[in-house]
Amino acid sequence: MHNRRGLQYLVAIAAAASISLTGLFGAPAHAGPETDALYNSAQRHFTEGDSDAGRADLRELIGRDPADAEALSLQAIWSHYAGDIPAMNDAMGRLRVVDPEMAAGTDRVLHGIGAGIATLPNPLPALVGPNTGIVVFGFGLLPDGTPRPELADRLQAAWLQAIASPFSPIVVSGYNPSNGITEAEAMRNWLVGRGIPASRIHVEDRAGSTVQNALFSAEILHGLGATGAVAVTSPNHIRRAVADLYVAGIPVVGATTSLNQLVSQLPPPSKQAQYSIYLDATRTFQLSTSR
Repeated sequence: MHNRRGLQYLVAIAAAASISLTGLFGAPAHAGPETDALYNSAQRHFTEGDSDAGRADLRELIGRDPADAEALSLQAIWSHYAGDIPAMNDAMGRLRVVDPEMAAGTDRVLHGIGAGIATLPNPLPALVGPNTGIVVFGFGLLPDGTPRPELADRLQAAWLQAIASPFSPIVVSGYNPSNGITEAEAMRNWLVGRGIPASRIHVEDRAGSTVQNALFSAEILHGLGATGAVAVTSPNHIRRAVADLYVAGIPVVGATTSLNQLVSQLPPPSKQAQYSIYLDATRTFQLSTSR
């Protein structure tokens, strides 16, 4: 008899705890148009470069809906940018309870941002094996469909990287066609014309941005069984490229760049210059831009 009463007591405690946790982290009591409006306002502020206003919107949103995983993820990322470590830790602590998978992804975002910011432009190719792909980020074409000078510089760096790593698959990424030719097609033609076997080159001809370059190239590399990548682009673009590939799920083991603007890009990026890395990372993580 006493054992049964004890069991009933434990069940009651467990039920109360479940109700309490549901109130804190379960289906939000205040989710709806108002919280969506705050989320959209926050994302607009981030896009426009006002992270303080965006974080203020998120604080109000999370106060109304403590279980909004996307808002918690954004708050953690942008608090990291602001150097507000207590706010970042608070958001991450809540997120680990609400959505452990998104928390793990947010950790990956922060790691990728750190890796991108720490990257130094380097014109020397990395020595890597066949499990490491080479991702060449596209740039605009001339009216006749041939590479613009900056893209030709990137391709020269990619050619050197391909020679240094003869068994690595190559992904050329970019859409933005000119004269009926996409960036990726023009890049493939350039490399094949200089002796790189066409069988090594995988054409990614959908991407219209750095975020899409990273996401679509990561799909191809995952399909090839690659476990990492060397990013190839211009010095003023390499940090965003590295961060986005990391966030897309491809560890970057090398960053090869062209020579143009190399010296000016060697110093660590300013806080303002880091902003685009953070913004790109949230887009690559595919957090909703509006809802």
